[in-house]
Amino acid sequence: MLNKLNDENSRNPLNDLISDEIYSLLNERGLINEKSVRDYIIRNKFKAMRDNKMNVGDAIEALREEYPYLQFDSIRKIVYHKDK
Repeated sequence: MLNKLNDENSRNPLNDLISDEIYSLLNERGLINEKSVRDYIIRNKFKAMRDNKMNVGDAIEALREEYPYLQFDSIRKIVYHKDK
């Protein structure tokens, strides 16, 4: 899991929110919550699949293939989680 997140971290998965330089600095100082970044990536991928008319079940199954350590319900909770 960490290797996959580290690969994604080196590419700045939050580039639509913060610059690569700021992301790199925060990451170097251990201020990036990897689980939250993973969940953000999952939500964006799910939204893209739904925008392409993929049904919910198929989209979640596709994400399960990419993140096999997550259960169907875990992914469902991630994609439907609303920030407070």
